Formats: sequence, structure tokens, C-alpha cells
Amino acid sequence: MIKSITPHGGKLINRLALGAEREALLTISKFLPAVAVDDRVLSDIEMIATGGLSPLEGFMGREDFLSVCNHMHLTTGEPWTIPVVLGVSREQADQIRLGSDIRLDGPDGTAHAILHVTDKYDHDVLLHAAKVYRTEETAHPGVAAVHQVGEVLIGGPIRVLTLPRHDDFTPYRLTPAQSRKLFIDRGWRRVVGFQTRNPIHRAHEYIIKCAMEITDGLFLHPLMGATKGDDIPGDVRMKCYEVLVEGYFPQDRVVIGINPAAMRYAGPREAIFHAIIRKNYGCTHFIVGRDHAGVGNYYGTYDAQLIFDEFEAHELDIEPMFFEHSFWCKPCGQMASAKTCPHSGDDHVFLSGTKVRELLSGGELPPAEFSRPEVARILIEAYRGS
Repeated sequence: MIKSITPHGGKLINRLALGAEREALLTISKFLPAVAVDDRVLSDIEMIATGGLSPLEGFMGREDFLSVCNHMHLTTGEPWTIPVVLGVSREQADQIRLGSDIRLDGPDGTAHAILHVTDKYDHDVLLHAAKVYRTEETAHPGVAAVHQVGEVLIGGPIRVLTLPRHDDFTPYRLTPAQSRKLFIDRGWRRVVGFQTRNPIHRAHEYIIKCAMEITDGLFLHPLMGATKGDDIPGDVRMKCYEVLVEGYFPQDRVVIGINPAAMRYAGPREAIFHAIIRKNYGCTHFIVGRDHAGVGNYYGTYDAQLIFDEFEAHELDIEPMFFEHSFWCKPCGQMASAKTCPHSGDDHVFLSGTKVRELLSGGELPPAEFSRPEVARILIEAYRGS
């Protein structure tokens, strides 16, 4: 009998209230003090509710926050690299008592969750930034987001009443329990996950297909939560994934899912974070390329791979697959990397993101060695309409 990989912490968490319990909690929630949360927190609520962030059952208290920042582990011993926290203003915090319950409302006023307050503590923004993002510069989008979290952090388990509503790409919105069942139904024992917040170009396609050679199937799992303003919009990216999978991948060996988490741009730490999430979704392997989850020049090119050496293999229990930067080599006549190609850089086709955006905005297709034309055409239309 085929079994799924064990979720992080040993059990897939489910914090979603259903049936009579949900109705009772909805009634109670009407009388609770409300805290308004933004889309980033909503994505964390969704990930906690469905088990994507197992073993978390809610937002971190002080000891877990400090342990994650300083030691990259939860107080219970599991590896964890990014704090998952709920922040409020000091004025709000003064009205919240330990041991009480509060209601978490989305931007439209929907009551999404009830949090039982077990901790309330000052948010050490500088520690958070320096440890997780390796910089205190607010020019870093992750650090900028940390400064918006709130002066005081509220910790405690949540019970989720209503998941955020998504009207787009509903066939791909798999929970960890659903993706795990799908992998079992397909008979997949070895599943490789691929994280992306960008369209897939030929270099990505090359490393994905290399990984597929030694696994049973691919879980293409793009991040669709909050990203930087200059990142390609989610709906455009999804069209690119669909046309690429339809034309260039075996249909029975690919599952497309959606990761509803927000992007942190935490580089090395986020590579670990993303691996843990894919483990919870049922992946046994995870692709880590150059500058995974990076931004600007804040991280070394392969820091996101080197950080895995700081953990014992049994701690993470998901196999990272490291890849060099890949490119089209003219003499080789194929995609390659520094590990497989003997030729000089002058023979390699590589375009910077800036150059690609210039071509697309001008209505020009990038070289076929860089991007599949079907993907490029979707991006051109998006640039024309922006």
C-alpha cells in the first residue's frame, strides 16, 4: 500500500471548524472583540487551517518567535525558519486579555477565525528583520512587510470559521489532504515539488524535467499569495503554467496546485520554509535552484542551497534537489549547466529579467532558447494590457 510522507511534526493539522461546531462558534464570535487582518495574515490563516503550516495550530507565542529567529527551530524541536505571527497596535493590545478569545476579520468584514490568546509580547522588529532577512534595510520587501506587522504580537491557537474566498483557478486549489490523496491515487511514491512566483522559462523547464527523471511525478505548486508589486500577476502566471504543461509535459505525471501563502523574499530561510510546506502537501523531494526566494543582492547565489547543511537530514525529511544556474548552450545544442557544459559564457543564451521585460513590453518574442513562444505570447499580451 502506498503511503504519503509524514507531515512536518508527525500529523497534518486541521483547524477548520465544520457543522454544528462552526455554527456554535459563529454565534459566539458575534460577541467577541474583533481584530482586522490583511490579506497576508489571511493567507497564514488558510495555511494553518488546512495543515500547510503543520505543526502550527495558530500564531506563534514569544518563545517560538525567539526560537525561530535565533535557532531556526520551534521550541518543540522541529525545524522552522520564518515566524508566523499576528501583530496589532499597542492600543489594540491593551484591550486584549490573556486567556480571552478574539475574532479575526478579513478586509471585507468576514469573520474568518477565533484566536484563543495565550501570549502577548512586544514585536522585536529589528531581531525579526536581521535574523530572518539578514538585513534591517526597509528597501527589502520582506523587511518592509515586517515593519507593517504591528508593535505587539498576539499568540495562540485558532479555530477557522471561514476560509478566504477564491473565485479563480478553483480546480488547482488543493489542500494538503487533497494533494496527498491525489498522489496516492496516482500511485506516486516519489513526488518532486517546484516552487515558483514567476513564469516558467526554458531554464526552469530543464531542471524540472531533470528532477522528473528520478521521481514519479511533479507537483507544480506556484505561490499565489501576496507578492511584490512588480512581480508577474498570478492570473498571468497560471495561464503560462497551463499552456506549458499542456504542450510540453506528460499530463499523467504533473499535478498543478496553488500555494496560497504570501511571499516573504527571505532567501535561504524561505527555501527551508517552502520545503516544509511542500512536505506537508505530500512531496518527498523539493527543487532548490539558484537564489531561491531571493531579492536584490541580499543573498549569495547559492545560499538557499547551503542552508540545508545546517539541518540534519532526518529533521527535514524531504530531499532537496540542488541545481546550478542553467542556460542554452549553442555548441551543445541544448539546455545545460556549469556541471554539464564545457563551453564559455559567450556560447550561452541567458537574458536578464530586465532585458526580457524590455522585449516583452516592446511586443518582441525572446529567443526560443530562453522561453517557449506560447509562454512569451501570454506575457506580451499582459504587458500590452498593463
